[in-house]
Amino acid sequence: MGIFQATLMLATLLCSLVAGFLFAFSAVVMPGISSLKDRAFIRAFQKMDRVIQNNQPIFMLVWIGSVVALISSVVLGMGRLEGIERLLLIVAALAYLLGVQLPTVTVNVPLNNKLQTLDADALDETVQKKAREDFEPRWNRWNAIRTSFSSLVSALLIILLFKL
Repeated sequence: MGIFQATLMLATLLCSLVAGFLFAFSAVVMPGISSLKDRAFIRAFQKMDRVIQNNQPIFMLVWIGSVVALISSVVLGMGRLEGIERLLLIVAALAYLLGVQLPTVTVNVPLNNKLQTLDADALDETVQKKAREDFEPRWNRWNAIRTSFSSLVSALLIILLFKL
């Protein structure tokens, strides 16, 4: 196995782990905390997000590593792949960068950061409700988009691995 194949396998693994993480939030975490009252919802999300924002090492390795491994695969693959294989890799990389990473940086993380600034215990119920309404539907919508794109990327990379 060459460096390209090893890098592609690593990219596939890491992108699939990111897809699973996003899927878990869509299918379990957010539905699980959705029944909480506004104050408890805000505090629960803040606690989970704080783990990520504190640069949890395994999470950061997977998240950043997925981007590095995928871009490395594209660079290494350009000289080795042709036709449909090259197209699969390029489409996967573009979908990952534009459909997962870009919304993360431009939508989900800013929403997380805004929620982190709140002191849920100091807010009255009306402000808590408004903060949640400003956060939850938009965050969930964009997380569903990220989940869809990351799942697509994983499938494309798996198909590419089988074609090699």
